[in-house]
Amino acid sequence: MIKILAKEIVCKVKIYKYSYKLINIMSKNKSISYKDSGVDIDAGNELVERIKPFARSTIRAGADTELGGFGGLFDLAKCNFKDPILVSATDGVGTKLKIAQELNIHDKIGIDLVAMCVNDLIVQGAQPLFFLDYFSSSSLSIDQASDVVKGIAAGCKMANCALIGGETAEMPGIYQKGDYDLAGFCVGAVERSEILPQKNIKAGDVLLGIKSSGIHSNGFSLIRYILQENNINLDEKISGNKIGELLLEPTKIYVKSCLKAIETGKVKALSHITGGGIVENIPRILPDNLQINIDYTSWKLPDLFQFFKDAGNVTDAEMYRTFNCGIGMVLVVDQGFVSEIKQILQDSGEDVVTIGNLKNKN
Repeated sequence: MIKILAKEIVCKVKIYKYSYKLINIMSKNKSISYKDSGVDIDAGNELVERIKPFARSTIRAGADTELGGFGGLFDLAKCNFKDPILVSATDGVGTKLKIAQELNIHDKIGIDLVAMCVNDLIVQGAQPLFFLDYFSSSSLSIDQASDVVKGIAAGCKMANCALIGGETAEMPGIYQKGDYDLAGFCVGAVERSEILPQKNIKAGDVLLGIKSSGIHSNGFSLIRYILQENNINLDEKISGNKIGELLLEPTKIYVKSCLKAIETGKVKALSHITGGGIVENIPRILPDNLQINIDYTSWKLPDLFQFFKDAGNVTDAEMYRTFNCGIGMVLVVDQGFVSEIKQILQDSGEDVVTIGNLKNKN
């Protein structure tokens, strides 16, 4: 009994000392604010004001509201659809962000974010309507975040897509100083009768490949691994250009050119060549009885891809299932319409090559 009482007394003394110490500390220090924890509300408000002109520059039919509301508004009735189906896509840009952060170049990566979403929408035949972004960091750099959103707005304009909102989050303890992450969300629409892929895809249909602008936004973990293992500096040059600048070339946005081709009604399907490359992405749009027949000699592997293939001793099989290898979008077209569709794409500024066809599975 005496031992129990002694323990209780010791415990109470410890609690008293701890409470006294805590009260003493709080009485000496200033009051604590959200900013002291690493989150600056004023900086967030300033960023919103700075990026409003960027968002305003993306206004299109259906979207004419300012940033700052709890939700982004869009009036689908103003887009003149008869029987629309909404199509949505969400994506990020992966570890390409680490290259942008290392080089302190942030005004291009936003284009990648938009491209990864809108290029997926057009595969369904949909035109992009509106876009929202999510930007998160350890602590908000207004200049850095503003450059990122400037790129997002530029990508939206390329895709005729309105930037109607987004979210900026400061999360100290989750990210290291200088790090940030991006995610995007896009909604588009297509007439119910025009949804792709069509059901009439058959053996003999031709695969038209549209050239990519570079690595795009897939495979950068392997790229960075090769750079590290070979002590390759981003300032080193390939064909007269710095590696870092080549790696940050934005993902090509295929919306306008592909929608022109789709409008003819002669495009049966599209495939956005992202992670998984040609070998995994095209089969996703095909019926079970068909397979791809690719002529890999029909286009030259671009110098940037060849450099990393050689530096990392990467096999052909691994290259074509990791990277786009120079082909960013593939269209499935009936053999009789190849010339017409190719001409439409070329008139829109695309570099197009016939890369193969479809055949029946054995």
